[in-house]
Amino acid sequence: MGRHISPNRVLVALSGGVDSAIAAHLLKARGTDISAVYMRTWQNEDGLGECPWREDLESARAVAEFLRVPFAIVGMIEKYRRFVVEPLISGYHSGITPNPDILCNRFIKFGALLEYAHENGFSHLATGHYCRIGEENGQFFLLEGIDGTKDQSYFLSRIDGQALPRVLFPVGEFLKAEVRNLALRIGLPNARRKESQDICFLGGKIPLQNFLCAHLSEEPGEIVTPDGKVLGRHRGLYRYTLGQRKGIGLPSNCDFEKFVVIGKDLAKNQLIVAFESDPHNRLSVKSVCLTDIHFLGEPLLGCHRLQAKVRYRDPAVAIEISFASNHRATVNFPQPQRALAPGQICAIYDGPRLIGSGIYQ
Repeated sequence: MGRHISPNRVLVALSGGVDSAIAAHLLKARGTDISAVYMRTWQNEDGLGECPWREDLESARAVAEFLRVPFAIVGMIEKYRRFVVEPLISGYHSGITPNPDILCNRFIKFGALLEYAHENGFSHLATGHYCRIGEENGQFFLLEGIDGTKDQSYFLSRIDGQALPRVLFPVGEFLKAEVRNLALRIGLPNARRKESQDICFLGGKIPLQNFLCAHLSEEPGEIVTPDGKVLGRHRGLYRYTLGQRKGIGLPSNCDFEKFVVIGKDLAKNQLIVAFESDPHNRLSVKSVCLTDIHFLGEPLLGCHRLQAKVRYRDPAVAIEISFASNHRATVNFPQPQRALAPGQICAIYDGPRLIGSGIYQ
């Protein structure tokens, strides 16, 4: 038996930041019955430094008290470890570059937390993402946020499209500057709080490399050129990503060029580098294969002219994409794209509408 769900009862996920706080404020100002929740996904580990979750929690609690709305803490630590942390570590160990924020949105925020909202009688889950929900003939779809510099639709390109009718993004219609100014005007306790720029569960104080070093063995190996010449030693392939110039640890012996990572040989545990001008340097490509194609709505087959964001913060570029029936696709770009690392996400759009995504092979 399904539980009766009130049509206007919304659970707001407060992260401690200003965006989710304003999302809650906007909903309450419209007369919506809201409750707030802080999602606990991580805990401190020895040797990593201090993860600022306690600071985030207290900021979220202060916002809920300021808005005078019910507040709860939901533990997601084990689910987070299973669906985000373990795939992240496994991916880097196998030589690919997963995105933890995309995993978090798919399995935790719009997976486990949305399920929690449903089980507790809420009609919708609201977050502070800069995205919008559209509807046409009863079909819901995801749109970019109005603020192109803050749009976060890329990070939602792997969520289940069936979640869209139950999701709200109140700040998606606003510019970031408007959100910050509104927070200051109404006196939110976190109105001046800085944004976190690091991965979702470690906050702004613990870099990803520190986390990986604590969970992966060094496994040093050779740094080689494409023709096999040994130039030096690396400290573990997971430390390097395609297109990386800094931190390789090699003198270039050239005044005008630096070595750049162009590949990894996992079988030989070798890091492959070259100069940008090297003819063997094939970092820039005009065609790429995508695997594990995921659609938010009806799947597409055949050839289409669409747009793609090859990574977060990159502007959308025109593409010709051919979808196959085996969850794969081939993308052709009019201009070469640089350093599309295996494991990263290519988000696919039709104008402002997010169609879905694929993973670079």
